[in-house]
Amino acid sequence: MDATRARLADTIDQLLHRASPKTIVQREITTVRSHFVAPDGSPRTDNILKVVGGVVGVVAVLAVIRAITR
Repeated sequence: MDATRARLADTIDQLLHRASPKTIVQREITTVRSHFVAPDGSPRTDNILKVVGGVVGVVAVLAVIRAITR
């Protein structure tokens, strides 16, 4: 019975840690960073260029829409 309580307490502590806002933010930062930076520290230019291209495309579409509506 004591072993079960100890295991349950440990599980609850783990869940609280995983659900902590700081832990979630840190995990998401790591995920985004791994998408743009290789494990050796070099930038992943292919992914960076995809994002930059998407942003430039959205800005261009918005500029065209704004020019048409004026």
